[in-house]
Amino acid sequence: MKYLAVPALLAAAAFAMPANAALPVGAKAPDFTTDAAVGGKSFKFALKAALKKGPVVLYFFPAAFTAGCTIEAHEFAEASDEFKKHGATLIGLTAGNADRIKEFSVQECRNKFPVGLATPTTITGYDVTLPQKAGWTNRTSYVIAPNGKVIYMLSEPSPEGHVKGTMAAVKAWKAKKKG
Repeated sequence: MKYLAVPALLAAAAFAMPANAALPVGAKAPDFTTDAAVGGKSFKFALKAALKKGPVVLYFFPAAFTAGCTIEAHEFAEASDEFKKHGATLIGLTAGNADRIKEFSVQECRNKFPVGLATPTTITGYDVTLPQKAGWTNRTSYVIAPNGKVIYMLSEPSPEGHVKGTMAAVKAWKAKKKG
């Protein structure tokens, strides 16, 4: 009788696991440099350089100018000054509608923070492939400490909670640094 319960438990556990594993807290974040834009102006964003200034809030989103991604960009734009106040650099990455990144940086990110191109190497390295559309990114947010380690991760299709969670992680990092 107890042997029948094992397959049932394994099946239940498989359904409880997230569709995308993403990088776990404590993992080393893969370094990357990418084409990005802020306020409609192009530049190269390098994670290594940004980490020298403090933690990096890196959020992946499926596609520029889609409903959820626009909501998330607005929320991050509203919180961008507070992220800066706590020493964090904020950047969003996408592979969807990548030809519209400059426009998205102005209209939806409100010139507050950069958005960049998520390359296939970055998508694979951060394990953020959108299952429904190969080559695109899902919605996953990370906070990466200056030592390159992931200190926070949230992988949820809804934009809700990404800003709140990353902000809490940045504040906790800053408080720990002071203490």
